[in-house]
Amino acid sequence: MEVGTSSVLMLPYTASSVGVARRRLIGDLTAAGVLETTACDAGLVLSELISNALRHATPLPDAIVRVAWRLDDDCLEIAVSDGGGPTVPAVNEPGHSAIGGRGLGIVDRLSLRWGVYTSQDGGETTVWAELALGCDNEDEHAASGNLATDPGAWSQLRASEHDANDDGLVIASARDA
Repeated sequence: MEVGTSSVLMLPYTASSVGVARRRLIGDLTAAGVLETTACDAGLVLSELISNALRHATPLPDAIVRVAWRLDDDCLEIAVSDGGGPTVPAVNEPGHSAIGGRGLGIVDRLSLRWGVYTSQDGGETTVWAELALGCDNEDEHAASGNLATDPGAWSQLRASEHDANDDGLVIASARDA
């Protein structure tokens, strides 16, 4: 199976960006032949990551949030970058009657692994997640072509693949696939 789809979106730091990003991601995944259930899970993970950025962090310069995804042969990587906040994103265990606090728990359950990267200057935080990829038909990938939008920006977003010696990288959760 050959998959090579990526997108980077610069969206306004507003609640309406959640739906815009989710629809674009699900559209890209559907066009690439990804199973509907996988696309829906990915949409939910992306929605939670953007919602957390809007609720708990500051915007990047120009009042934006950067959203990116990359599809390869066996997984989907999703990342949301913001201007950072006073806390490090972590899974909470809210009480049964709590109104919120479940977002990263959902991300944790749906992802193979996820984590947080904070730039060395502290001006940017990226929360990322990897999901297992499911496809309807391998032949659809060859026909779909590359939907990449500025593919070089993905590696920049992931900060040079987060070198293992970089103190800014925290793997929050990892599961064996």
